[in-house]
Amino acid sequence: MKRMLCVLAALLLLALPSCGKAEEPELAADAPSAEGVGSASEKAKSGGFDVDLTLMSSTMVYSEVYNMMAMPDDYVGKTVRMKGTFAAYPGEDRNYYVCFIADAAACCQQGMEFVLDGEYVYPDDYPAEGTEITVSGVFDTYYEGEYMRYCQLIDARMTY
Repeated sequence: MKRMLCVLAALLLLALPSCGKAEEPELAADAPSAEGVGSASEKAKSGGFDVDLTLMSSTMVYSEVYNMMAMPDDYVGKTVRMKGTFAAYPGEDRNYYVCFIADAAACCQQGMEFVLDGEYVYPDDYPAEGTEITVSGVFDTYYEGEYMRYCQLIDARMTY
């Protein structure tokens, strides 16, 4: 019985430190914030983009794109730059052009649709599928049908 009480007391003592307030870890002064680029100096470092995914680690990029898809209203109107793989999908009324971004393990990917600024013809003015591209544009959303909301970069520019 005494042994069981000693074990319970030891477990209780181990659990007590988890009841305290956790301190926030400090970020490096030049690290981009999780919400994209917040301060004027961070925005200047990113070439004037609100969210520059090209400056983030692969884990942060995947997380930020997930946030864009999950909470698009937080990003509408922000300028975004990303690097990924080009893909095109034919639709009934138009084609869809996508920049796919892989996660850190390169096992999963998320895509961001983009609409180039200007008049472009597919496939003449686009790279081959699978080409690494950098896309920048203004984050926006649109609906297809009554309930299907999609995210895209409008007024986009692409380099490859």
